[in-house]
Amino acid sequence: MTQRWAGRPVTAATALMMLMVAGVSTSPARAEEKVIVAHGISTFGELQLPADFPHLPYVNPDAPKGGEISEWSFGGFDSLNPYSVKGRAAALSSGPYESILTGTADEIGAAYCLLCSTIEYPEDRSWVIFNLRPEVRFADGSPLTAEDVKFSYETFLSKGLTDFRTVLATQVESVEVLDPHRIKFTFKPDVPHRDLPADMGGLPVLSKAQYEAQGLDLEESSMTPFLGSGEYVLESVDPGKKIVWKRNPDYWGADLPINRGRSNFDRIRIEYFGDYDAAFEAFKGGSYTFRNEASSLTWTQKYNFPAVEDGTIQKVELPSGAKANGQAFVFNLRRERFQDPRVREAIGLMFNFEWSNATLFGGLYTRIDSVWENSWLEAVGAPTAEEAALLQPLVDEGLLPATILTDEAVMAPVSGERQLDRGNLRKASALLDEAGWEVGSDGLRRNAKGETLRLEILNDSPTFDRIINPYVENLKALGIDAMMTRVDNAQMEARTRPPQYDFDMVADSARSGYISGSELLQYYGSETADVSAFNTYGLKSPAVDKLVEVVMAAKSLDELTVATKALDRVLRAERFWVPQWYKASHTVAYYDMYEHPETLPPYALGELDFWWYNAEKAEALKAKGALK
Repeated sequence: MTQRWAGRPVTAATALMMLMVAGVSTSPARAEEKVIVAHGISTFGELQLPADFPHLPYVNPDAPKGGEISEWSFGGFDSLNPYSVKGRAAALSSGPYESILTGTADEIGAAYCLLCSTIEYPEDRSWVIFNLRPEVRFADGSPLTAEDVKFSYETFLSKGLTDFRTVLATQVESVEVLDPHRIKFTFKPDVPHRDLPADMGGLPVLSKAQYEAQGLDLEESSMTPFLGSGEYVLESVDPGKKIVWKRNPDYWGADLPINRGRSNFDRIRIEYFGDYDAAFEAFKGGSYTFRNEASSLTWTQKYNFPAVEDGTIQKVELPSGAKANGQAFVFNLRRERFQDPRVREAIGLMFNFEWSNATLFGGLYTRIDSVWENSWLEAVGAPTAEEAALLQPLVDEGLLPATILTDEAVMAPVSGERQLDRGNLRKASALLDEAGWEVGSDGLRRNAKGETLRLEILNDSPTFDRIINPYVENLKALGIDAMMTRVDNAQMEARTRPPQYDFDMVADSARSGYISGSELLQYYGSETADVSAFNTYGLKSPAVDKLVEVVMAAKSLDELTVATKALDRVLRAERFWVPQWYKASHTVAYYDMYEHPETLPPYALGELDFWWYNAEKAEALKAKGALK
């Protein structure tokens, strides 16, 4: 979760997809320079909401405040610092921190003023000034000023995640505090400026005074939270087991139009469980009250208990318009044996999604093919003329094969009804033979050095055992020395993060945004591949690097769409992943004391953001003993 708890916020990790104009007025800076003064910024076009909007269109502005909502999380935690690779941060630990700009759950590429009243920027976006609201306060009542913004920027620049600060260092020329509530970012001339005002507006703002007085360190794991200005603050924590956040009754921004009808719960409680089945049983017993069901088996077969049948618990599917999250098995391309794309393609052929969906998932899911699946940005068929124009120079440089100009976009393989698809097995065998991995007398494949083709799938989720084990069986039938290794959360964190990257294959996500920018350098860039917490796979592709630059430089939605499709096409051709599945709905179950707007926004479920608590229904549940 991010600091808006469920909506479409701007943060250091997600701000990089939001941006450009609004209700526009102008004021002179230099005689030759037109300066836009607005209540936000949008990437392409105008903001949907005017400067005087009363509330977000998808909220209930009169939603009552009160009550508690509780959810579960897997494993444990040992830190309250969400900005370090050290330790495992608690759920919602970035929640107390606000940014200057914030997004919404129904508008792509938009960022509205939160900590600021207005922003100023020239048409070329070479700089931005944020005019902070004088009334903004940290949770302890101290004022939030431009000095805190500058301090936060400098701290993230020097101590943030290595991949993030590597990118950030290329973008900003200078930061000036113009007065206590006015700060200016000036950008370097040789980088695209399109996204940078919103990127800087998306940085979390920390308290300089608290950070220095308590000797905190952004790079270190810590159970001492930073001081934020957000709606929620820490109430209590039982390390590794439970964390409770409470709504700050003195929150400075409670009456802002952008906050009306939001942050409605007095308390948000997260209970931790090391076992998925134990968590489900605890939900049935009333230990927590809201469950966003991730297991198709549980959803289709286990919600037949009395509390569901008598209406105590609501089991509903709610629509989602969001693109797929890129869920996949990903290779560690740092391993020599996975350098050959034929090896990766062969391994991908052995995962039988169709059998898994029918046998294990109850037909609930759709296969992912694209990094931008379920959006208009997905590459389809053969390249268009516009896509080909971007790809041709990369072919001419020898960075891509000429077939990229004529072949259809790579699709996930289709398998038959049997767990082991014989046709795909033959295709995979031929690929490995071509790649020099021949089958020996013991049935295992070896290369010319005599090394076996080994594949360890790292797994920390018991619910994935039933998915991975058949995959391992299919891989063994191909002659691969395959295995699944179960690890705990701490081991998973350590082995998949820099600097270790000690894994062969792991379930992760191929990340993307609707309006992508410099975050792509963290996700897929060669420069950060060996330090990135997001480029788990270690992708280093000069062709991808060049296309990322094109995406970042796009000056219109049409240009960005073409560039993103071309990038999607090239990423898929890299076969760095074995794509998994998604569903275009939210499968949720909750005790019947929560309510939500009749029409949900397309890009967020928002249960922690704009749902609310019905006190009468809650009392009825307590009276009949349904809740602990």
